[in-house]
Amino acid sequence: MNFSEVAEKPGSPEWNRVRDQVKEALVEHGCFEATFDGVPMDSRKLLQGSMNELFELPLETNMRNFSEKPYHGYAGQYTMFPLYERIGIENADIYDEVDNLSKTFWPEGHPGFSKTIQSFSERLLALDQIIRKMILESLGLEKYMVEHISSTYYLLRINKYKGPQTDDGKVGVAKHTDKSMLTILYQNEVEGLEVETKGGDLDSLEARTRFFHCHERDSLHAGHLIKAPDELVDDEHPLLFKPFDHCEFMRFLYLNEDEDYQQFA
Repeated sequence: MNFSEVAEKPGSPEWNRVRDQVKEALVEHGCFEATFDGVPMDSRKLLQGSMNELFELPLETNMRNFSEKPYHGYAGQYTMFPLYERIGIENADIYDEVDNLSKTFWPEGHPGFSKTIQSFSERLLALDQIIRKMILESLGLEKYMVEHISSTYYLLRINKYKGPQTDDGKVGVAKHTDKSMLTILYQNEVEGLEVETKGGDLDSLEARTRFFHCHERDSLHAGHLIKAPDELVDDEHPLLFKPFDHCEFMRFLYLNEDEDYQQFA
């Protein structure tokens, strides 16, 4: 789906057409592929360079990025998933927040890194908000739009998967669902991402740098917004919309998952 053409046209026929495609894709597949020129290629290339720079730091440096929130901060060095590392940057669209965190890695600061992360995140935020608005419109929940957008914060998660030192296939991370309302994935040229279909099969997603992969995730189900294929909440069922604390939701899921999945946090 091309979101570049509708970014400035809410309510237009083009907007409504893409919105209906989003609804159908989420109900049927839980994800879709998006193009969005609002994040130019030079910004994406700069992000790749900053990611490489970050993971070239010593392990003990990256481990300083600690968070008590599940799925935030640094994660890695797992026995079950030895190829996987992750660094979370909370409020990545706010320069001061990123700049403060950068001093965790570079005590003297690193304005270039901070600007690259903030600029990319701010541009991607525009796509995120378009999709969220379309989802709420599809559910007949337009009146909650301002409240929802204003209550949202953004977490940029930078993932690294080491190449296995063998010709045998290795699992990067266990099969899982994310705990946010919406996850937007941007891959480099390395293949390996798979999604599970409604029938239980695994489909490989081609790594193409022009596209973003957008996935609706567990928070929609926690809020009883999208429950199952062809079962969307509308104005006839207002009591199914239940506000909840997202961090408490993540902690609840974390404590009730098995040990292998907890490692992924």
